Amino acid sequence: VHSEMYVDAFVAMAEAGKITGSRKALNRGRSVFAFAAGGQKLYDYIHQNRAVMAAPVDYVNAADVIAAHDNFISINNTVEVDLTGQVASESAGTRHISGAGGQLDFVLGAYRSQGGKSFICCSSTAQCKDGSLKSRIKPTITEGGVITATRSNLHYLVTEYGMANLKGLSTWQRAEAIIGLAHPDFREELIRQAGALGI
Repeated sequence: VHSEMYVDAFVAMAEAGKITGSRKALNRGRSVFAFAAGGQKLYDYIHQNRAVMAAPVDYVNAADVIAAHDNFISINNTVEVDLTGQVASESAGTRHISGAGGQLDFVLGAYRSQGGKSFICCSSTAQCKDGSLKSRIKPTITEGGVITATRSNLHYLVTEYGMANLKGLSTWQRAEAIIGLAHPDFREELIRQAGALGI
């Protein structure tokens, strides 16, 4: 574990012997994090525990520190992805949802890691207040949306309909792969919009 945030699930995995840090290039044998958030069990676990290490965010989130770990896997969520692969994780249009956090740092670090992989994950749809569904995969990011990770650094995109490795794909190949991860009810319209955009 080398993560901006240390959470309850890490405690359960460590107690089960699934997280040991024995193969880490840096801070071997220790889980490294910038901050922790969870239940009392988490705080009891990290208190004076030499198997974990809190460190400044400018160290934990440094892309070169992340990349120094071979086979690094980063997993992040997003609000929207467009057909070019731009990732908007901070807002839905102009509606602010979150800060950037370390998402881009971990995307870049994993991308540069020897054997590393960066995953951006989201459900293909979101439910509106009226119960209808809207696609999280859009022709373009909703106007006013904040780009958190650039299209040139999007490696793997994952929805409940599968996973696509977008590294090195042309614009049209990328759009085709992204549309394949959208909810089936929205795919035809996304294809039409891709055509209208000249993709």
